[in-house]
Amino acid sequence: MSTRGNGHANIWLLDIASKKYRNLTNNRSGNFHPAWSPDGKWIAFSSDRDSNPGTIPFHWEHMQSTGIYVVRPDGTGLRRVTRIGGVAGSPAWSADGKKILYYETDELGAYMAKNANSRIEIVSVDVATGEKKGYTQSNETKFAPQWLPDGKISYVIRSNNIDAEGLRVWYPDRRIVTVAKGMIRRSTWTADGKLVIYDRILQPASLQRMVPTVSHDPDFELFLNEPFPSFSPDGSKLLYSAQAGNGLNPQNTSIEVMNTDGTGVTTLFKREGYSAFNAVWSPLGDQIALSVGRYFRAPGLPAAPIALMKPDGSGYREIVDDGVNNGFPSWSPDGKRLVYKHGKQLVIRTLADGNTVPLTDGSHYDNFPAWSPKGDVIMFTSDRAGDFQLFTVRTDGTGIRQLTDTPINAHSVWSPDGEWVAFSSGRMGFKDEMAVFDGLPQPYGEIFAMRANGSDVRQLTDNKWEDATAAWAPEPKTTLRTSARR
Repeated sequence: MSTRGNGHANIWLLDIASKKYRNLTNNRSGNFHPAWSPDGKWIAFSSDRDSNPGTIPFHWEHMQSTGIYVVRPDGTGLRRVTRIGGVAGSPAWSADGKKILYYETDELGAYMAKNANSRIEIVSVDVATGEKKGYTQSNETKFAPQWLPDGKISYVIRSNNIDAEGLRVWYPDRRIVTVAKGMIRRSTWTADGKLVIYDRILQPASLQRMVPTVSHDPDFELFLNEPFPSFSPDGSKLLYSAQAGNGLNPQNTSIEVMNTDGTGVTTLFKREGYSAFNAVWSPLGDQIALSVGRYFRAPGLPAAPIALMKPDGSGYREIVDDGVNNGFPSWSPDGKRLVYKHGKQLVIRTLADGNTVPLTDGSHYDNFPAWSPKGDVIMFTSDRAGDFQLFTVRTDGTGIRQLTDTPINAHSVWSPDGEWVAFSSGRMGFKDEMAVFDGLPQPYGEIFAMRANGSDVRQLTDNKWEDATAAWAPEPKTTLRTSARR
């Protein structure tokens, strides 16, 4: 499986002798987990082609629907062997090549699997007749199935109870035996079923602070960091949101600051049980604006204030506390005003007198405003075009202009000179089956950059994780990106 070529996950064949390779599936969809049939005449794989399941009900995260397909090595004979709709993944052939084993759930189940909150069963399909057979019946999150000798089947369990996680073997008499415990995710058995190698997660998450990483474009240097970073005007300091539990708890998030070489980490603000997000430096570097509350999946848009504090964390004061879910402030270039999310609309507040005026009318969900360093427009994310896209608007609320039109674009940030924009986009689709990810709600975001007018679009990252909330260092054409990778 590779994204080479068109940037989408496809199945590729490599001739080991000649070192030549070719794209077998060649589709602008996600194609995953290829498996050779025992006779070498067919390749089974999962794919989210031929589907558009939409978003999670009442949320914005995209769902994924996958089926099991077979194709000959020369690309002919492609056909789907599982039903349309739902989720089928990680195919494995039986020893006689007549059946394919896989896990099965529905689209919402695949999404909820990230936290082990869905029921997934292990089933097989007869490749010739389409007859389906189930093997497991339990309210557990199961995946990575494999056939073993004598009709046995192995699979992995993900659970919220660490003692229940592990690698299991199902027997034809319906006995189930755990052969290895822990956060096991993939396994490969010897042909006789006597030995197994597997992946085990030893540390579910870790905090990332200015970790150099690969850039897809040589014009841009990339680093990994925790979410919502903000460079000080002189480039010497970096603010960001640090999730509790070593990066596992976004509902309990503090504001940290450090030197841009990763030293001198200091917590500036923390309120137990709340998320402190989007701390941003004022243009002079003498104040920090931030939002404190519950965001994203919090029901009912609970009240959240906008606050200011000094660079050392002192002098904290809430300047907006009106019972509305406010968040994600951005400074005007002269430091006299803030634009921020007020419920589902954007507003501008003058700091001197507190006068607040609407920027958008609230008829759509508008979020993540970013004031241009040139002062003329404000970029923001909105669902006014259906899916979330990037727009600009003049500071008087006129001249709304759409800049993107591919699947889901968000989290935009200006370069210091206002000539470029970095943002996160889901246009390249899923790079793996959604059910196999741990704790990742949107495993399809990549960092892109484009000119301020929407032209010269560059892809900067290419992986199967969620990359988002970038920040630009004061040096020109240098960007930092953060990621939900754990």
